[in-house]
Amino acid sequence: MSKKAKTTSELLDLETLAQAAECLRVVAHPHRLRMIQLLLRGRFTVGELAEECGIASHMASEHLRLMQMCGLLASEKEGRRTYYQIAEPHLADIMACIESRFG
Repeated sequence: MSKKAKTTSELLDLETLAQAAECLRVVAHPHRLRMIQLLLRGRFTVGELAEECGIASHMASEHLRLMQMCGLLASEKEGRRTYYQIAEPHLADIMACIESRFG
């Protein structure tokens, strides 16, 4: 088997790449990247994330909803508060790459 054929067989299928592209589109927003940075350091409520990002709570909620739909975040209720945390451990690698390249 040639090297080219072996490499081609290891490529992801287009459906998988489409899913990856959608999640990368969701992540590709400054406020969402900031939220990921924060959530990699601990759990936060919508209000806490909104305050840290300097945006309204309803906007923070929408950003969190989009990231949760991609399976990047998880939420946990404690009484009346909902805490968000990272569900996709590879986000740490993506942020490390971004911070290394642009930091």
